[in-house]
Amino acid sequence: MVPEPNFPPEKPLADDLVSELRDISTMELNMDDSDSIDLQALADEAANATPEFMSIGDELEDDDSAVIDSLLLDPEMPASTATAEDYERQLARLHAQIGELESREKDVLDHYKRLKAEYLNYRDRSARDTQVALNQADRKVLLEILPVLDNFERSLGAAYPDMAAFRIGVELIKKQFVDALRRVGAEPVTLQVGDPFDALHSEALTTLSNPNLPDGSIAAIYEQGYMLRDQLLRPARVVVNHNPDAETAPGADPNAH
Repeated sequence: MVPEPNFPPEKPLADDLVSELRDISTMELNMDDSDSIDLQALADEAANATPEFMSIGDELEDDDSAVIDSLLLDPEMPASTATAEDYERQLARLHAQIGELESREKDVLDHYKRLKAEYLNYRDRSARDTQVALNQADRKVLLEILPVLDNFERSLGAAYPDMAAFRIGVELIKKQFVDALRRVGAEPVTLQVGDPFDALHSEALTTLSNPNLPDGSIAAIYEQGYMLRDQLLRPARVVVNHNPDAETAPGADPNAH
């Protein structure tokens, strides 16, 4: 395999050498086989042949260079001094690195499984806590409203001497109901006839013309609006006054135009 002195080696000879080096790289080396393989001769052959190939401009392919690099386990170690013991030590070191990587992979996988289990438990626990909170909120609202229903039933079974007494009883039940709503955080929107129309808290159903009210004011309240803890629960449904002759309405500024 070693080229003749003073003769440039042919390209097929380089290919044969690389092929033989590749075969040696895939061979399992151990102390029993080291007697049958002359590693020193192969290393010397590679060291002596490679400079000659490079001197005549023939370069090895990338995969062939990878084969030779895999044989030169220590880049700082000359190929001519590499022994079977060096390869055995490097092989043992690589096996140790593989074992370490497998151990780290196992630890990462275990950590991932624990995080996944904790997340699933947290998700289920959060869903249960949310449902319990909703049930408790519903229970609180119902406990506030049920006494109002009880008073309605009592009023239906009572005998009133006249309509005025019946009206007083209904107004008392209404007050009790409004107080119950206030305890759960719901309060009516402060709104009266004649106030300016506020689109943030009111919904206009229609318009009418009332010369006694300013243009764009609330002429009638169809449904009361409510706030829930500083947030609009539902807007008030109102009728807006449209007065073309606004300058003649009471309280209008005659100098507006």
